[in-house]
Amino acid sequence: MPDLDSISILTLWTAIAIYAGAFIAYAFDLARRSSTVKAEERMLVMSDGTVAPAPAGDVPVLELDDKGEPVRKRFVMARIGTSLMVLGWLFHLTADVTRGLAAGRVPWANLYEFAMTGTLLIVLVFLVTLTRIDLRYLGTFISGLVVVLLGAAASNFYVIVTPLVDPLKSAWLVIHVFVASLAVGILALAFALSVMQLLQSRRERRIAEGVENAGPAFLRTLPGTVRLENLAYRFAVVGFIFWTFTLIAGSIWAQDAWGRYWGFDVKETWTFIIWVLYAGYIHARATRGWRGTPSAWLNITGFASVLFNFTVVNVFFKGLHAYSGLS
Repeated sequence: MPDLDSISILTLWTAIAIYAGAFIAYAFDLARRSSTVKAEERMLVMSDGTVAPAPAGDVPVLELDDKGEPVRKRFVMARIGTSLMVLGWLFHLTADVTRGLAAGRVPWANLYEFAMTGTLLIVLVFLVTLTRIDLRYLGTFISGLVVVLLGAAASNFYVIVTPLVDPLKSAWLVIHVFVASLAVGILALAFALSVMQLLQSRRERRIAEGVENAGPAFLRTLPGTVRLENLAYRFAVVGFIFWTFTLIAGSIWAQDAWGRYWGFDVKETWTFIIWVLYAGYIHARATRGWRGTPSAWLNITGFASVLFNFTVVNVFFKGLHAYSGLS
């Protein structure tokens, strides 16, 4: 009979496969959005002012409502992608819980477990946000990011269940790491929105220049640059608050474990660098009016630093925080 850790591994790979299916569904959704926009562009305006579909061709013909206006078809693939994300998250949660039960503690004491929990919260933040704001156009970014991070962790970072080292035997392990993971999940959405903002900004700029093919057609179904930037900023602010708590909690934990609040350990330093980048982004946008493309790039740089801290720093830099579990 397989043990709990074996069950965790099996359900984790199942979750990865389902997330990959969600990525494909969301990709098809973007393609469908493009074809819908192209179909709208093929609508003919009749002499009496009514709108009629152009002759059938390789672009789907849109339906018309009672007023003769084109009806934008529902994006079925987006709903399928979201359903797969929910299913994948349930398998993901099962993998995380069974790993914790196998270890007899919270499942985020090494790099493999932190990757499991961190990506679990990224998906959870995305799904909860969908109940309030339609961000399904970010599905390809979120599902793709989770597949890459989770797949890399399962392939390269897996370690067997081991007892906690002494510095981790603290209630701060639960608080500090969980809040850090939640912050990463929120900042991931801000990152994805900034990427979309750059694409939308380029499209709007090319339209202003009179370029006929201004960019991918699906961008016409997305909010404008200002809306995307405002959403990214709001998520970044919330993520920054949680990251600030992470920094403070880490300092308190360091005092409890090593007798000092700050020691310029490499992990501590990179956590502070990330805090400075996001503080600079929020300050520049709020007080200096540094908006648009520069604002988006600074937000993206901040999340790139988060990923660097999660991967390169944890794997290749040794210090007091060297809890990757890798030999």
